[in-house]
This record gives sequence, C-alpha cells and structure tokens, in this order.
Amino acid sequence: MTCVPPGSGWPGDPARPDTPVAHDAAEVAELARTSGTLAELTARQSVCRACPRLVDWREEVAAVKRRAFAGETYWGRPIAGWGEEKPGILIVGLAPAAHGGNRTGRIFTGDRSGDWLFASLYRTGLAVQETSVHAGDGQRLIGTRMVAAVRCAPPANKPDPAERAACSPWLTEEIARVAGSVRVVVALGGFAWQAVWPALREAGYDLPRPRPAFGHGAEVEISRDGVPAHLLGCYHPSQQNTFTGRVTTGMLDAVFTRANTLRKL
Repeated sequence: MTCVPPGSGWPGDPARPDTPVAHDAAEVAELARTSGTLAELTARQSVCRACPRLVDWREEVAAVKRRAFAGETYWGRPIAGWGEEKPGILIVGLAPAAHGGNRTGRIFTGDRSGDWLFASLYRTGLAVQETSVHAGDGQRLIGTRMVAAVRCAPPANKPDPAERAACSPWLTEEIARVAGSVRVVVALGGFAWQAVWPALREAGYDLPRPRPAFGHGAEVEISRDGVPAHLLGCYHPSQQNTFTGRVTTGMLDAVFTRANTLRKL
C-alpha cells in the first residue's frame, strides 16, 4: 500500500471514498473555490493528485519507508489543514516532512521540528499536549490552526515553482475561510513568509507595500474588511536551526506568547 485510501478509518481523515480529486492546477483552483465548507475543502486537499512529481515521491516514501518506521503504514497523501475551525491564530509551514506528516497524516506530527513546535505551543497555552506523535494521539490546538503552504512532502524539502503555484489555491481558500476569526498569522520560515503573502492578498487582506523582509520576530500589521490582524515571522524549528542554536526554546516561546496575546486583543 502506497497511501491510505480515503475514508478507510485513519484518525482525522477528512475525506470519503467519493471526495473529488484534483488532477491538475486548474482542477485545484476549481475544487478549492467550490468547496461548500471548510471540512469539504480539507477533504479535497487530502486527496489531491495535481503534481505528478510530488505524488510519486510521497507514495515512494510511503512504500519504501524509513527503517525506524518499517512496521508502520504511512499516510502517503497530501496533508490538510487541521486545528480549530474558527482560530485566532493561523500557523503556516512549508510542507510536510517525508517521514513526519507524510507518515502520520498531520503536519508537524511525528518529526523533530514538531517536537520543538508542539512543546512551545503547549508552554504558551496553544496546545493541550507537549508532544504530537500520530494523528490519533489526543493532541488538540487551542485557538489555533495549522496549514502547509505545499500540502505534499517534496523531494529534498524543496517544491518547485510550478508545484507551489498549483497548491496555492488550497492555501488561499483556507485562509479566506478562517479569516473571520484569525487575528494572527505566524509564518514558520522564510518560504512560508513568501508563500503566505500572495495568499493573504488573494484572500482579501490589505497588505503594506513593499513587502517587509522576513525575520524572527518580524511583525506586520495587516487587515481584512477593516478588521486588523498581524503577520508574525518565526524561524523554522528545523533540526539545522535547533542544533546550531539559531532557534532556541525561548525564541519560539516569545513568538507564540506574542501571538497568543495578539489573538485576545
């Protein structure tokens, strides 16, 4: 088995066997636009097959597996957004990890980056558990939702421009669907900062010009329909960043403490 069939009982699987599947960029845009509810949108995200290179890679990883997870079934599908349906905080990452989200079915779940991220969210009151290891582990976000700019695990963690463009309607539409409650968007890493900017604009946000540079702790005021919000920059808690000390627990906690404060204003 190279991926989990939709509707087969995987914890948190938003799709059913009859969920419509996008096979190219045009179908992504159409299926995102015509999703009746947020739940329908996430279901359609989770079965997308629009990018052949990403489909081949995610399913190859799911079939070959890492030795440490040889006995596990891998999700092997796109990773839909998850968390609260009316969040005050929206966290945007790059893409699921090959042996993290692509294995567990939930972004940042089951990998080292997620260990750092969820521990910080727990310390700052935005998650109910300190760790997140699989989709049915009881983890729950508080006032928060997570999405990936690219929904499939890419080779070498580097989606190409066409793949980023094909996936962008999923991100844009999800941002638009939760915008009524969102007061803070946190971009994890420079790629997420770049990807979320056009998605925010297409979702109806008024953004400053020129685009501010990404940086840890960067804070930009944005608004939609006259309602203010904030975009925060946060270094990605990748192993490279955490091992070298570029990202510390204190740095992560500072960003999410600030996000939690802003969402309550």
